[in-house]
Amino acid sequence: MTTTDHPRAATGPRIHPAWWVAAVTFLALVGAAAFRAVPGVLIDPLRAEFGWSVSTISAAVAVNMALYGLTAPFAAALMEKFGVRRVVVGALLLTATGSGLTVFMTTSWQLVLLWGFLVGLGTGSMALSLVATVTGRWFVARRGLVSGVLTAGGATGQLVFLPLVAWADANWGWRSASLGTTAAALAVVPLVAWLLRDRPRDLGVAPYGGTAADDVDPVRTGAARTAVRGLVEAARSRPFWLLAGGFFICGLSTNGLVQPHFIPAAHDHGMPVTTAAGLLAVVGIFDIAGTIFSGWLTDRVDPRVLLLAYYGLRGFSLFLLPPLFGPELHVSMIAFIVFYGLDWVATVPPTLALCREHFGPRAPVVFGWVFASHQVGSAFAAFGGGVVRDVTGSYDLAWFTAGALCLAAAAMSVAIRRRPAPPAGGPDVGLPPSPTQAAAGQAHG
Repeated sequence: MTTTDHPRAATGPRIHPAWWVAAVTFLALVGAAAFRAVPGVLIDPLRAEFGWSVSTISAAVAVNMALYGLTAPFAAALMEKFGVRRVVVGALLLTATGSGLTVFMTTSWQLVLLWGFLVGLGTGSMALSLVATVTGRWFVARRGLVSGVLTAGGATGQLVFLPLVAWADANWGWRSASLGTTAAALAVVPLVAWLLRDRPRDLGVAPYGGTAADDVDPVRTGAARTAVRGLVEAARSRPFWLLAGGFFICGLSTNGLVQPHFIPAAHDHGMPVTTAAGLLAVVGIFDIAGTIFSGWLTDRVDPRVLLLAYYGLRGFSLFLLPPLFGPELHVSMIAFIVFYGLDWVATVPPTLALCREHFGPRAPVVFGWVFASHQVGSAFAAFGGGVVRDVTGSYDLAWFTAGALCLAAAAMSVAIRRRPAPPAGGPDVGLPPSPTQAAAGQAHG
C-alpha cells in the first residue's frame, strides 16, 4: 500500500504541504501584481513624452482591468483542465512579455495592445480565481484566513511596488520601471514550477483540515464550456447578481479609481509624485492586515454584516477625500490612507464565503464571474476617472460618485439571503462557518 493510495491527514509537527502551496501562490500573485503598480505612476511621464491625454492612457488601463476580470472565470476552468501550475507559469510569462515590450512602443495603440491585452490576459489568469481554486482544493479549515492572506498578496503587490516604480522613473525613466516589473514576474516562475502542485493527492496528503474525500476529481470538460455553464447557472439566482453588483462597485472604488488616479489627483494639488506613491504603498501595507483580519472574521461573523460595514465606511471616506488633497501631507490624509488600506480588499473573503455557500463546488468558476464584474467596474472607473479629469479639470465628481455607489453596495450586501447549512451527513456545498464545524461535518460525512 502506498501513500498515494490513501492520502494522509496532517499530523504531528510536520508542516502540511498546503501551506507551501499557499506560500508560492502568494509569491506568484505578488509577482504578477508588480506590473499593476505601473499605470498610476506612469500616467504623467507618458503624457509628457508622447503627448497623450489622460483619457487615452486611461483607456489602455481600462482594457487591462476589464480583461483582468473577464479572463478569470476561463482561467479557473483552465486550471481544472490543465492544472494550476501550467496556467500560472504561462500567465507569468505572458505578463512579463507584455510589460517588457512596452519599452519599444511609440503609439497609443501599442499601449493598448501591451498594457491592455497582453498584461490583462496574463494577470487575469492569476486573479482571484486562483485564490478560490487553491483555497478550495487545499484547505477545508482556515479557508477564510488563507483567502485573506492570498488576496492581500495580490492587492498589496500592486501598491508596495509603487515607491520603487516612482523612484526608478525619477532616476532612469519609465522604461526602467517597466523592465523592473518584468523581472519581478520572471523571478517567480522557477518557484512556481518547483513548488506549486495541483492537488493534495499529488503529494499523497489530504486537504488541510479535511479528508481524502474532500479532494474531488477535477473537471475535464472544455474550459470555455465550464466557464459559460457556470455563468448561465449562477445567473439564475438572485445572490449572484447582488454579489456581482457589489463587487462591480468594489472594483470601481479601488483598482479602477484610487489606484490609477490617486497619484495624478494628488499631483494636481501640488503633492510630489513620490509622496503620493508612498501613500498608496502605505495602503498596501495596511491592506495586508485588513484582509487577513477580514478572513479571520469571515470564519466567525455573518459575511453580509462584514460587507455592509466595509462598503458603507468606504463610501463615507470617499466623500471626505477631496478636501484632504494639498501640497503638504496632513494627519487627516494619513488617516484616510490607513483606513482605505484596511478596507481595500477586505471585501474578498466574505464575498468568496458567500459564493461557496450558495454555489458549492462551482464556487471557483462562479467567483471568477463575480470577480469579472469587479474588474469591469474597475475598467469603468479607470476610463471614467480620466474623462472626468479631462472634462472638469478635477477628480472631485469621480470621488463623490464612487462614494454614493459604495453606499448602494452596502445595501445590496445585506439583501443577500443566507443559505441554510446542509444537514449532518449531507453534501458539503458551502464554506463551513468555522474550522470546528468543518471538522464536524467531515466526521459525519
